Amino acid sequence: MPCIMRKHLITSALPYINGVKHIGNLVGSMLPADVYARFLRQNSGEVLFICGTDEHGTPAEIAAEEAGKDVREYCDEMYETQKSIYEKFGLSFDYFGRSSAGSNKEITNEIFLALWNNGYIIEKSIRQYYSIDDGRFLPDRYLEGTCPVCKYSRARGDQCDGCGALLNPEELIDPVSAISKSKNIELRETKHLFLDLSKIEGKVDEWVSLHDKWPDVVKGIAKKWINEGLKSRCITRDLKWGINVSLYEYSDKVFYVWFDAPNAYIGITKDWSESVGRPEEWKEWWTPCDEKKVSYTQFMAKDNVPFHAIFWPAMLFAANLGFKQVDYIKGFNWLTYDKGKFSTSQKRGIFTDSALKMFDPDYWRYYLIANCPEGDDSDFSFSHFASIINKDLCDVLGNFATRVLALLEKHFDSAIAVDLREKGNIDEHLLKNVCKHVDEIEENLDSMRFRKAASSMRAFWALGNEYISEKKPWNEVKQNKCASAVCLAHCVHLLRAFAITAHPVIPFSCRNILKILNDVGGEKNIDRLSFDEAKNFQYFKPDHKVGAPQRLFEKIEDDRVKELTLEFDGRC
Repeated sequence: MPCIMRKHLITSALPYINGVKHIGNLVGSMLPADVYARFLRQNSGEVLFICGTDEHGTPAEIAAEEAGKDVREYCDEMYETQKSIYEKFGLSFDYFGRSSAGSNKEITNEIFLALWNNGYIIEKSIRQYYSIDDGRFLPDRYLEGTCPVCKYSRARGDQCDGCGALLNPEELIDPVSAISKSKNIELRETKHLFLDLSKIEGKVDEWVSLHDKWPDVVKGIAKKWINEGLKSRCITRDLKWGINVSLYEYSDKVFYVWFDAPNAYIGITKDWSESVGRPEEWKEWWTPCDEKKVSYTQFMAKDNVPFHAIFWPAMLFAANLGFKQVDYIKGFNWLTYDKGKFSTSQKRGIFTDSALKMFDPDYWRYYLIANCPEGDDSDFSFSHFASIINKDLCDVLGNFATRVLALLEKHFDSAIAVDLREKGNIDEHLLKNVCKHVDEIEENLDSMRFRKAASSMRAFWALGNEYISEKKPWNEVKQNKCASAVCLAHCVHLLRAFAITAHPVIPFSCRNILKILNDVGGEKNIDRLSFDEAKNFQYFKPDHKVGAPQRLFEKIEDDRVKELTLEFDGRC
């Protein structure tokens, strides 16, 4: 588990460019990475959060063909579309780049030439499917067929989305062209380049064994690859769109998307470095003099784990260029939809653009983190979504805020009427409980236990409702107005503490809470308010004015649930 260090490098798996992503893709990498990045910025100093679109390979070509556009034009448009959606979800990337940028081309060719010179690249003549109707060789993702392992009927030539098995094209049962669906295909001989993973297997095995704190899903997948023995893997493709191989005799081929895409983490960091006017700073993150000064954490769904835990580390070790290796891989299982799998290619599930039209982004952020598929797959339904939002955000957090603000407005002209800095005014028992809850939330976020973090936040909000219900300031104000004022002053500070600690998960709502509390400095700097500050119950001075009562969240009614369930019944 990453400990507190001076620098925290965070990367999320790069979303494919082929269309708007679904919410399963969001919770499987980008959203939890954002929550972690926001938490670290509040508490641990320097953070660099990198992501971008994965634009090469078959998915981009096929999507462009379906859209009737040139592949570059298609990628340009989809990059802006995806970038805009992620901004609306509050994903706080320090830089959101592209794998098609020149920086990735430079880094990928630098790594390839190092592998070539170090003797890790071999040439092989292989048999590859050729589509007579399409008049071209079919790289692995241009093939579809039945998986030989699980019998999933829409497996691709490199990987099965049904069971996650990595495949070779000739292993598919009843393969067809993904372009034309033609069965008029045949195996022909062609020459390609391979990365000889067997030569670096011992180093990778030793390295994986050192990371016994990785999640079980990550360790299990990595060890499975190691135990089965690392084999040479083809790193070139017969495509027009991609990074061309920097060897003359192979210049008509491009690199396999999984050979160039991970390198884009480095390339995008280089682009960030140039964008902030410090063109050499990327090296401090990727080639640090003291590697321990940078803690590098990756976020991804389990189908991406083999490439991040084995394939890319093997590339970096074999290239021996001094690039930083990952310290911790946070792998996730899948969020399913209506007991089936989300699919971008099959347009099945709730997609991020539609999600934003339905509900506030914080609704999605909270629900997805509260039901994060960490230990097992999680299933999405609108009834479950509404239940969580209504119970947690509306009935617990929102209800507490409304009660406090309404009582302050009614009895104290929306102002704090007592000085908690005076001796004896602080409720020490409450403060002790607050410290306990804040520490628990902090521990869960630091350990990347996202479901537990959401649960501990809800428990913290429940403490506020228990406190105000126990003190009954609406009754107390009649006999002892000072005691009522003391209670409500504590409640205002509780609201501030809720905003600080929940900010990584529901940033828009938390900033709004501080705005309502008229905490101008806190609202402006909430990204840097440490969790220790949530324990400060002497922040607001007497006579400090807060805003009028308002609903932070609106309940999702049963009729709306039924409507959406029918609209998105699994055939979208």
